[in-house]
Amino acid sequence: MPLLISVCIISGCTPRAKYEKMLKNELASGVRYDSLFMGIYLGMPEKDFYTHCWVLNGQGLIRQGARNMTVEYQLKDELKYPGTMDFYPEFVQGKISEMPVRFLYNGWAPWNKKLSSDSLQVEVLKWFKKMYGDGFIEVKHPERGIAYVKVNGNRRISIFKEDDLHVWAIYTDMLVKKELNDSTSKIGNIQKDITKKLEK
Repeated sequence: MPLLISVCIISGCTPRAKYEKMLKNELASGVRYDSLFMGIYLGMPEKDFYTHCWVLNGQGLIRQGARNMTVEYQLKDELKYPGTMDFYPEFVQGKISEMPVRFLYNGWAPWNKKLSSDSLQVEVLKWFKKMYGDGFIEVKHPERGIAYVKVNGNRRISIFKEDDLHVWAIYTDMLVKKELNDSTSKIGNIQKDITKKLEK
Protein backbone atom coordinates (compact mmCIF):
# COMPACT_ATOMS: atom_id res chain seq x y z
CA MET A 1 0.00 0.00 0.00
CA PRO A 2 2.75 2.59 0.83
CA LEU A 3 4.35 1.84 -2.54
CA LEU A 4 1.04 2.46 -4.32
CA ILE A 5 0.60 5.77 -2.51
CA SER A 6 4.12 6.81 -3.43
CA VAL A 7 3.52 5.93 -7.08
CA CYS A 8 0.32 7.98 -7.08
CA ILE A 9 2.12 11.01 -5.63
CA ILE A 10 5.01 10.77 -8.05
CA SER A 11 2.81 10.16 -11.09
CA GLY A 12 0.42 12.92 -10.14
CA CYS A 13 -2.75 10.82 -9.80
CA THR A 14 -4.33 12.94 -7.08
CA PRO A 15 -7.71 14.48 -7.98
CA ARG A 16 -6.12 17.94 -8.07
CA ALA A 17 -3.32 16.82 -10.40
CA LYS A 18 -5.78 15.02 -12.66
CA TYR A 19 -8.02 18.07 -12.77
CA GLU A 20 -5.18 20.50 -13.51
CA LYS A 21 -3.88 18.26 -16.27
CA MET A 22 -7.34 17.81 -17.75
CA LEU A 23 -8.12 21.54 -17.60
CA LYS A 24 -4.79 22.51 -19.15
CA ASN A 25 -5.05 19.97 -21.96
CA GLU A 26 -8.67 20.76 -22.75
CA LEU A 27 -8.18 24.53 -22.84
CA ALA A 28 -5.04 24.08 -24.97
CA SER A 29 -6.98 21.95 -27.47
CA GLY A 30 -8.80 25.02 -28.75
CA VAL A 31 -11.97 22.96 -29.10
CA ARG A 32 -15.25 24.44 -27.85
CA TYR A 33 -17.97 22.39 -26.21
CA ASP A 34 -20.85 24.78 -25.70
CA SER A 35 -23.86 22.46 -25.72
CA LEU A 36 -25.81 22.31 -22.45
CA PHE A 37 -29.36 20.92 -22.78
CA MET A 38 -32.65 21.54 -24.59
CA GLY A 39 -30.91 23.58 -27.29
CA ILE A 40 -29.30 25.97 -24.78
CA TYR A 41 -25.57 26.58 -25.05
CA LEU A 42 -22.67 28.51 -23.55
CA GLY A 43 -22.25 31.81 -25.37
CA MET A 44 -25.96 31.95 -26.21
CA PRO A 45 -27.10 35.60 -26.46
CA GLU A 46 -29.43 36.67 -23.67
CA LYS A 47 -32.22 37.62 -26.09
CA ASP A 48 -31.97 34.25 -27.84
CA PHE A 49 -32.18 32.46 -24.49
CA TYR A 50 -35.43 34.19 -23.56
CA THR A 51 -36.89 33.60 -27.03
CA HIS A 52 -35.90 29.93 -26.90
CA CYS A 53 -37.46 29.50 -23.45
CA TRP A 54 -40.64 31.19 -24.68
CA VAL A 55 -40.85 28.62 -27.48
CA LEU A 56 -40.19 25.71 -25.09
CA ASN A 57 -42.84 27.07 -22.73
CA GLY A 58 -45.33 27.28 -25.58
CA GLN A 59 -44.63 23.61 -26.32
CA GLY A 60 -45.37 22.75 -22.69
CA LEU A 61 -41.83 21.53 -22.03
CA ILE A 62 -40.87 24.09 -19.38
CA ARG A 63 -42.54 26.59 -17.08
CA GLN A 64 -41.60 29.34 -14.65
CA GLY A 65 -39.80 28.08 -11.58
CA ALA A 66 -39.94 29.08 -7.93
CA ARG A 67 -40.79 32.74 -7.36
CA ASN A 68 -40.60 33.21 -11.16
CA MET A 69 -36.82 33.47 -10.79
CA THR A 70 -35.85 30.28 -12.64
CA VAL A 71 -36.92 28.00 -15.45
CA GLU A 72 -38.45 24.69 -14.34
CA TYR A 73 -38.33 21.39 -16.19
CA GLN A 74 -40.07 18.28 -14.89
CA LEU A 75 -37.90 15.16 -15.07
CA LYS A 76 -39.97 12.06 -15.82
CA ASP A 77 -37.71 9.44 -17.41
CA GLU A 78 -34.23 10.93 -17.00
CA LEU A 79 -33.78 9.83 -13.38
CA LYS A 80 -34.86 6.80 -11.36
CA TYR A 81 -37.71 8.77 -9.77
CA PRO A 82 -39.64 11.87 -10.93
CA GLY A 83 -37.80 15.08 -10.15
CA THR A 84 -37.51 18.78 -10.87
CA MET A 85 -34.74 20.65 -12.62
CA ASP A 86 -34.51 24.42 -12.02
CA PHE A 87 -32.06 26.59 -13.95
CA TYR A 88 -31.22 30.16 -14.83
CA PRO A 89 -27.97 31.28 -16.49
CA GLU A 90 -25.41 33.92 -15.64
CA PHE A 91 -24.65 36.32 -18.46
CA VAL A 92 -21.36 38.05 -19.21
CA GLN A 93 -21.45 40.72 -21.91
CA GLY A 94 -24.93 39.55 -22.86
CA LYS A 95 -24.03 35.88 -23.35
CA ILE A 96 -24.39 32.77 -21.20
CA SER A 97 -21.15 32.15 -19.32
CA GLU A 98 -22.39 29.81 -16.60
CA MET A 99 -25.49 27.71 -16.01
CA PRO A 100 -26.37 26.63 -12.45
CA VAL A 101 -28.90 23.80 -12.39
CA ARG A 102 -30.59 22.56 -9.21
CA PHE A 103 -32.14 19.09 -8.96
CA LEU A 104 -34.51 17.55 -6.42
CA TYR A 105 -36.76 14.53 -6.22
CA ASN A 106 -40.43 15.53 -6.11
CA GLY A 107 -41.34 12.96 -3.45
CA TRP A 108 -38.52 13.79 -1.06
CA ALA A 109 -39.16 13.61 2.68
CA PRO A 110 -36.67 13.49 5.58
CA TRP A 111 -37.58 9.86 6.28
CA ASN A 112 -37.42 8.76 2.64
CA LYS A 113 -33.71 8.02 2.22
CA LYS A 114 -34.08 6.62 -1.31
CA LEU A 115 -35.02 10.13 -2.45
CA SER A 116 -32.19 11.90 -0.63
CA SER A 117 -29.49 13.94 -2.34
CA ASP A 118 -27.09 10.99 -1.95
CA SER A 119 -29.09 8.81 -4.33
CA LEU A 120 -30.09 11.80 -6.47
CA GLN A 121 -26.45 12.72 -7.09
CA VAL A 122 -25.74 9.18 -8.29
CA GLU A 123 -28.65 9.36 -10.72
CA VAL A 124 -27.69 12.83 -12.01
CA LEU A 125 -24.14 11.58 -12.59
CA LYS A 126 -25.42 8.55 -14.54
CA TRP A 127 -27.62 10.78 -16.69
CA PHE A 128 -24.79 13.23 -17.34
CA LYS A 129 -22.44 10.43 -18.34
CA LYS A 130 -24.98 9.39 -20.97
CA MET A 131 -25.20 12.95 -22.28
CA TYR A 132 -21.58 14.10 -21.95
CA GLY A 133 -19.55 10.90 -21.68
CA ASP A 134 -17.28 9.49 -18.98
CA GLY A 135 -14.31 11.31 -17.49
CA PHE A 136 -15.80 12.81 -14.33
CA ILE A 137 -13.20 13.14 -11.58
CA GLU A 138 -14.29 12.39 -8.01
CA VAL A 139 -13.45 15.09 -5.48
CA LYS A 140 -13.84 14.50 -1.74
CA HIS A 141 -14.78 17.46 0.40
CA PRO A 142 -14.70 17.25 4.24
CA GLU A 143 -18.11 18.95 4.64
CA ARG A 144 -19.99 18.47 1.36
CA GLY A 145 -18.95 14.90 0.65
CA ILE A 146 -18.21 13.71 -2.86
CA ALA A 147 -18.39 15.99 -5.90
CA TYR A 148 -17.71 15.22 -9.57
CA VAL A 149 -15.93 17.42 -12.11
CA LYS A 150 -15.43 17.06 -15.87
CA VAL A 151 -13.85 19.37 -18.45
CA ASN A 152 -14.36 19.20 -22.22
CA GLY A 153 -12.63 21.98 -24.11
CA ASN A 154 -13.93 25.19 -22.54
CA ARG A 155 -16.87 23.55 -20.74
CA ARG A 156 -16.59 22.43 -17.13
CA ILE A 157 -19.36 20.49 -15.41
CA SER A 158 -19.44 20.19 -11.61
CA ILE A 159 -21.95 18.04 -9.71
CA PHE A 160 -22.29 18.34 -5.93
CA LYS A 161 -24.79 18.17 -3.07
CA GLU A 162 -26.08 21.27 -1.34
CA ASP A 163 -28.02 19.54 1.46
CA ASP A 164 -30.14 16.41 2.02
CA LEU A 165 -32.58 17.50 -0.71
CA HIS A 166 -30.76 19.38 -3.47
CA VAL A 167 -28.04 18.51 -5.97
CA TRP A 168 -26.36 21.14 -8.14
CA ALA A 169 -24.84 20.80 -11.58
CA ILE A 170 -22.87 23.85 -12.71
CA TYR A 171 -21.84 24.35 -16.34
CA THR A 172 -19.02 26.90 -16.70
CA ASP A 173 -17.28 28.39 -19.72
CA MET A 174 -13.72 28.16 -18.42
CA LEU A 175 -12.38 30.58 -21.04
CA VAL A 176 -14.70 33.28 -19.70
CA LYS A 177 -13.96 32.30 -16.11
CA LYS A 178 -10.22 32.50 -16.77
CA GLU A 179 -10.54 36.00 -18.24
CA LEU A 180 -12.68 37.28 -15.38
CA ASN A 181 -10.88 35.38 -12.59
CA ASP A 182 -14.32 34.15 -11.43
CA SER A 183 -15.12 37.62 -10.05
CA THR A 184 -18.62 37.68 -11.57
CA SER A 185 -19.83 34.36 -10.20
CA LYS A 186 -23.13 34.54 -8.34
CA ILE A 187 -23.24 30.84 -7.46
CA GLY A 188 -22.04 31.53 -3.94
CA ASN A 189 -19.46 29.78 -1.84
CA ILE A 190 -20.62 26.22 -2.58
CA GLN A 191 -19.22 25.99 -6.12
CA LYS A 192 -16.03 27.85 -5.20
CA ASP A 193 -15.61 25.67 -2.13
CA ILE A 194 -15.66 22.52 -4.27
CA THR A 195 -13.35 23.71 -7.02
CA LYS A 196 -10.86 25.91 -5.20
CA LYS A 197 -9.18 22.81 -3.81
CA LEU A 198 -8.39 21.77 -7.38
CA GLU A 199 -7.41 25.12 -8.86
CA LYS A 200 -4.91 26.53 -6.38
